[in-house]
Amino acid sequence: METILAGASISITELKRNPSAVIEAADGESVAVLVHNKPSAYLVPAETYQRLLERLEDLELAELVRARSGEKRVKVKLDEL
Repeated sequence: METILAGASISITELKRNPSAVIEAADGESVAVLVHNKPSAYLVPAETYQRLLERLEDLELAELVRARSGEKRVKVKLDEL
């Protein structure tokens, strides 16, 4: 059995019947969408999704900084930029 990574779950059939009601009932929490009792997708609030994307961008930038940390440094003046 797969782990469900949400506090609530709903079948795809129930979601199709009334998606607005599901979103309202979720009250800002994530909901696992199940197909044949297995998680197929997650319904995530827009704010949470935006925070996830920002966090991923931060992690990608941190990885870039680590990758470039051993490179030779070049001095520049702000006026030259």
